[in-house]
Amino acid sequence: MDRRKFLMAGAVAGVGATVAARESIAAEIKKKATPKAGSKKSNTVRIGFIGIGERGRNHLNIVLRRDDCEVTAICDIDPDAIARSQKMITDFGKKEAAVYTGDEHAYEKMLERDDIDGVFIATPWLWHTKMAVACMKAGKYAGVEVSAANTIEECWDLVNTYEETGVPCMILENVCYRRDVMAILNMVRQDLFGEMIHLECGYQHDLREVKFNNGKQPYGGGVEFGEKGYSEAKWRTLHSVHRNGDLYPTHGVGPVAVYTNINRGNRFVSLTSTASKGRGLHDYIVKQAGRDHPNAKVKFKLGDVITTVIRTQNDESIIVSHDTNLPRPYSLGFRVQGSEGIWMDVNQSLYIQGVSKRAHAWEPAAPYLEQYDHPLWKKYADRATGSGHGGMDFFVDHAFIESIKRGVDTPLDAYDAAAWSAISPLSEASISAGNAPQAFPDFTRGQWMNRKPVFALGDDY
Repeated sequence: MDRRKFLMAGAVAGVGATVAARESIAAEIKKKATPKAGSKKSNTVRIGFIGIGERGRNHLNIVLRRDDCEVTAICDIDPDAIARSQKMITDFGKKEAAVYTGDEHAYEKMLERDDIDGVFIATPWLWHTKMAVACMKAGKYAGVEVSAANTIEECWDLVNTYEETGVPCMILENVCYRRDVMAILNMVRQDLFGEMIHLECGYQHDLREVKFNNGKQPYGGGVEFGEKGYSEAKWRTLHSVHRNGDLYPTHGVGPVAVYTNINRGNRFVSLTSTASKGRGLHDYIVKQAGRDHPNAKVKFKLGDVITTVIRTQNDESIIVSHDTNLPRPYSLGFRVQGSEGIWMDVNQSLYIQGVSKRAHAWEPAAPYLEQYDHPLWKKYADRATGSGHGGMDFFVDHAFIESIKRGVDTPLDAYDAAAWSAISPLSEASISAGNAPQAFPDFTRGQWMNRKPVFALGDDY
């Protein structure tokens, strides 16, 4: 048996061990959890929603298509979002959900219900942690959109609450389930690329229109940053006004963290970050609305390109880029480079030593992505069709719901939410300190040395 076949056989054999590890973790959670978590007596999962705007309704659409879910309650301060969501529910022939609205803390009353098993949280970033913490304390699985936290203190809040309550918290990072990303994970686990050496990723997405009301009313009607309200044009842009760092790291770093077994045999150790000058948002305002518009006078703190370099315990290097203020095509900029080969999503190519037909020459990645298509995609591709973001939304929601049904921990957990989200405040601190290195807290308190990989290793989620 040659080396690759031996390692592939080992990877398959390891699946049973990791599934056993997940069951062991689940048993510990059940022991610690409140009676409302991990003790279901029905195959129907009762779901609540906090934040039912565009992203929340993406999740709602997936939940409504399942025959094992019931939407019992929805919460939002926007009457239009409530009306749209209720129409979606009734259009699927289902009973209207109970509504919680009126003020920003209405979700607290919703969490008092005893007919909710899990909650999707899709609200502005500053609410993610406090809402996830409230869900866990109420004994309800928390499914929190990205990023899960804005400060190191919030990262610890997630971890501490999870450990105190035993109630799972899943960061809903859908890119971990992107089809090509999971095929590459399959290849990484089968050692096609050899030992991991260097990885790159990022969030490189021209968001200038999104930050200014998605182009619907770009600069007219008095739309200014100082106004109260939660349209994305207002709350998201305020982060660009007040913060200078990688504001949105998890789409890129989530898959890379899975490739390198972060929190499960490896961990992030430190980072340094650098910010370029910031010109993109100001220039966009001037070109669209003129120099006399009030927003042309706003000082944006966010640099146009933020570059972060992370060092891991196992000495991999990871470059994470944040680039949302300049004209550019969308890309997450993945690069996976090991001792035996390399894959890059930008050129949709790879090279594997001893396997590629021509030495030192790129070849199309597509045949490999098809050959190593992840088993979960082979099983659920039809159900994922039309679920959003190329199908990956189905998989992240499926994992959350199945975890609730089975009373087990989620495959992406509170430790992942903390470690991935911590990149934002640490990058801000590094830039503020003249690009000085910043140490990652060990959110697992040493458990990373013994925890085993579980993501996408089962036969169902």
